[in-house]
Amino acid sequence: MDLLSSTPLACARFVTLKTTHGALPKSTHFLRSRFPTFSALMSPPSTAVLYENHGPPDTVTKLVELPPVEIKANDVCVKMLASPIHPSDLNIIEGVYPVRPPLPAVGGREGVGEVHCVGSAIQGFSPGDLVMMSPPSDGTWQTHVVKDQSFWHKIDKDTPVEYAATVSINPLTALRMLEDFVDLKSGDTMSSDIKHVLVITGDAIVQNGATSMVGQCVIQLAKLRGIHTINIIRDRTGSDKAKEKLKNLGADEVYTESQIDVKNVKSLLANVPEPALGFNCVGGKAATLVLKFLRQGGTMVTYGGMAKKPVTVSTSAFIFKDLSLTGFYLQKWISSDKTQECREMLDYLLGLIREGKLKYDMELVPFSESHMALDKSLGKLGSQPKQVIKF
Repeated sequence: MDLLSSTPLACARFVTLKTTHGALPKSTHFLRSRFPTFSALMSPPSTAVLYENHGPPDTVTKLVELPPVEIKANDVCVKMLASPIHPSDLNIIEGVYPVRPPLPAVGGREGVGEVHCVGSAIQGFSPGDLVMMSPPSDGTWQTHVVKDQSFWHKIDKDTPVEYAATVSINPLTALRMLEDFVDLKSGDTMSSDIKHVLVITGDAIVQNGATSMVGQCVIQLAKLRGIHTINIIRDRTGSDKAKEKLKNLGADEVYTESQIDVKNVKSLLANVPEPALGFNCVGGKAATLVLKFLRQGGTMVTYGGMAKKPVTVSTSAFIFKDLSLTGFYLQKWISSDKTQECREMLDYLLGLIREGKLKYDMELVPFSESHMALDKSLGKLGSQPKQVIKF
């Protein structure tokens, strides 16, 4: 389900496309027959980041003006307020992601907005409501989105829009991975009365990519549950500052990759238990480092591959440590008829955010500078926080 195929009216918007710099998108003749020729409730015109072909996001996307869309009985028209740029969004535009909407397509899959108007059969939404896209669906990088009411979830108006725009993919991934694979026991670190020896209870997790949005959320959600965290970050300028930041979020230990490139990583576990669970979003050497930390019978969950290198596992890790390797794909989990359960978890996460118990780095970028945000997301300007387009 996506912006271009879930409803006829979403397609109708492409009838009279007017680009701000370039020719009209191709293959629009079949859409003209679907454009309403009668009096109907219509959305405002919309400005969108659109691509007609797969390829490098910084070259195939363009800013275009889209005509009004008919709002049918069960539709909700939302004025978008914010939408993030995820690596998966870029992969979709490149054509290398499993989920690919038909072309031409509008970028983005996650976002928050304010209800502008509703169809004649709508009762649960009213103009002015704050709503988020749930489940994630294609086409959020535009000023107005029209979709069936089933795509929208009403949330507390006190929620900061940048968090509402970003909670349904990365924070939800962190929560599900902590809860779905290993029954983690909560604990603490305390001083014993005997010779002031530290007594460590509970389980631990280890993760690479710890400065990512998922990584930051894992640290905080684990801390709330009494779970210890060992966090691996890349060797780069500013790593000491990154360590301090993660510690302030609640990380127990933070190491650069070079610090743990040793034979005996157990020597680094004086203050935390051997991890039962590991998270890998990088691949290559960084995944191997996660495996080195895991205890006997531990599990590593791979949810990304930022290094674009394979996960390599030694034979002894399988035979003698009895390690398990598995993967997590949020889209598959969401697609398994869990919309209501998903929304309950999102409400829980948003509650933590409003209470100040969950936070992560973002940079808000005006919609008019969306190409700069794309360049930052593509790594052209070095390491950058999550880019969030603000309309």
